[in-house]
Amino acid sequence: MSDLRRVSTGAPWEETFGYSRAVELPNGLVLVSGCTSIVDGEIAGGGPYEQTINSFNVAFAALEQLGLGRDDVVRTRMYITHARDVDDVGRAHKELFDAVRPAASMIIVSGLVDPSLVVEVEVEAFRGDSAA
Repeated sequence: MSDLRRVSTGAPWEETFGYSRAVELPNGLVLVSGCTSIVDGEIAGGGPYEQTINSFNVAFAALEQLGLGRDDVVRTRMYITHARDVDDVGRAHKELFDAVRPAASMIIVSGLVDPSLVVEVEVEAFRGDSAA
């Protein structure tokens, strides 16, 4: 499908596992792959609140490459490894998206690719004018 736009951030797993950080479909829907708080190969921010902010910032950077931003986000998914982190992750989400109010899910999972990670996020955005 040559009419897709793909974004790479140069993260090592993108090449190793063969995926794009984000893909924009012809209809203006943008799918952002799971983002964690790994920045320059290091986990940035220790707690769930900080990891959530950092993870969404990774997603926002991918959206920016397509000329989109936080206000274009229509859905978020937050994967967390502990139920005790619901409030911290939810607080970070509210801080980032309170004015946007995307559809959102928070899912508790048994683990992520690195045991130090407690949050992974996915974002879907929509370009209202699908002419890219």
